[in-house]
Amino acid sequence: QVQLVESGGGLVQAGGSLRLSCAATGRTFSLYAMGWFRQAPGKERQFVAAISRTGVITYYADSVKGRFTISRDNAKNTVYLQMNSLNPEDTAVYYCAADYSPAFGTIVTTPYEYDYWGQGTQVTVSS
Repeated sequence: QVQLVESGGGLVQAGGSLRLSCAATGRTFSLYAMGWFRQAPGKERQFVAAISRTGVITYYADSVKGRFTISRDNAKNTVYLQMNSLNPEDTAVYYCAADYSPAFGTIVTTPYEYDYWGQGTQVTVSS
């Protein structure tokens, strides 16, 4: 069992930045590939970014590429999402997720493949 707790959301003006954190407790964090998703009201959950177990491999949705950076610190059992140049279309609840992944280079982009989810943190970008 893995518990995930997101933090760092809030209200920011367009063009601003936020850094989301996702702290994991439970089983060995370094065994899990991690991802960030978001869900806006009335829309489906959308992939944002993913990172492999060791952090060497990352992958981004086209909509955030060049603006968002995913990273992880396995010593702190934490994954981060640095979000820059935010715009109102980034407004959503952001969720982190963990996928048990024996393979070092695994990247997971589909929500149904993830085993554990956090409760989400709200990000609101005003124009």
